[in-house]
Amino acid sequence: MHRRKITLPSWLPLDWFILALIGTVVLAALLPADGRAATVADGATTVAIAFLFFLYGARLSTREALDGMRHWRLHLTVLVCTFVIFPVLGTAARGLVPYVLTHPLYTGLLFLCLVPSTIQSSIAFTSIARGNVPAAICAGSFSSLIGIVITPLLAALLLGNGGGGFSADSMVKIALQLLAPFLAGQLLRPWVGGFVARHRKVLGYADRGSILLVVYAAFSEGMVRGIWHQVTLGRLGALLAVEAVLLAVMLTITWHGSRRLGFNREDRIAIVFAGSKKSLASGLPMASVLFGAQASLAVLPLMLFHQMQLMVCAVLARRFARSAPEPVAPEPTPATAQPQETQPREAQAPVGA
Repeated sequence: MHRRKITLPSWLPLDWFILALIGTVVLAALLPADGRAATVADGATTVAIAFLFFLYGARLSTREALDGMRHWRLHLTVLVCTFVIFPVLGTAARGLVPYVLTHPLYTGLLFLCLVPSTIQSSIAFTSIARGNVPAAICAGSFSSLIGIVITPLLAALLLGNGGGGFSADSMVKIALQLLAPFLAGQLLRPWVGGFVARHRKVLGYADRGSILLVVYAAFSEGMVRGIWHQVTLGRLGALLAVEAVLLAVMLTITWHGSRRLGFNREDRIAIVFAGSKKSLASGLPMASVLFGAQASLAVLPLMLFHQMQLMVCAVLARRFARSAPEPVAPEPTPATAQPQETQPREAQAPVGA
């Protein structure tokens, strides 16, 4: 008797990392780090975040980033979507408190709107949809680079001291834990860039492991402080509904807005996937630095939005691919055209006649 293999639907890109994130949250709920273990976890998290942003700096090619500046209209459009339109929509959602969202959940939603765009998934979906892949690479890289500075500044402006533990000291922590390692990676790239490129797969596990450590430390502290008693299933469902509307609005703005701006189909696809998505890899470490003890609730909207955007964009990418125009085969030139068998060779017209 053959067992039927259970497979996930093609539109549900639930990879091992998402499952690992869920498992990490469950582990933090069952076995939260407390006392001395919490101190060790905090120290390890600080080192992991610094290592993560060092790798980001070592991977980013300065030459490729400068070459990508030639398509400045597309990159400016993505940056406006990421750091202007998203924050405006997040600020407008303030009217949902306290009727739909609690204040801590709204703080996490607003922080989600301040996070830079993704790189890997934007590239993957743009490629599937037959869009402008080089533009998606540069747009995601620019967003992540600028987000190291812009996201904390926007958080200071829009969240202030009421941002669940956010204070002016967080700017110093950002400079020491995020910006300094990133700049160190850029400066040392001529010497370590080759090593990083050759061991990309192994280091990829290392940076994802760092993110899991950040999640465990944040949710452990939330469990110890009893923060999760503030979240009910009704509030969680309301948060998912609000995020679904937010994603739908941004997909609509990026697609139709880029058409109004005169971009071609390939560029519009890159703008849609780079301008409507948010980076979990950048957002989680930033939240850990900015929010401290309140980081668990602050990252919850980002984690939910991340999985939602993956599922929706997977469907869109395949729809774009199916509707893409087929490439037109070049017509054979007279030099490569085969003579017709029914026509005598001497009767053929000379080239250029």
